[in-house]
Amino acid sequence: MPLTIEFKEVFKASIDRDPAFGHELLGSAVQCFLDNDLATGRAILRNYVNATIGFQQLAKAIGGQEKSLMRMLAPNGSPLASNLFQMIHALQQFNDVHLEVSAVPRKAMRRVKAKG
Repeated sequence: MPLTIEFKEVFKASIDRDPAFGHELLGSAVQCFLDNDLATGRAILRNYVNATIGFQQLAKAIGGQEKSLMRMLAPNGSPLASNLFQMIHALQQFNDVHLEVSAVPRKAMRRVKAKG
């Protein structure tokens, strides 16, 4: 289902108004990939790209083609890990943010989720 123009505008305005919200979205996309929720990760990343750098500028940044990047992040897309990491790297640079991954024992994660 294509996004309405209104949703895209509201989404972009939210990120423009609160860059930390955008940073959290980028982190959420990466977390989805790590959790093997590829469809959600692609959807979040696609919306994030549309609201920030745009596919044309992202393609220039990584030396790819705009349409190819869009297909990779489409609902049935199947990007290579190398392509995803290139995109994430470029998005970090564009938004002047650095994502970090930390290892947390599963038992600790269950306790955190139970408290939330």
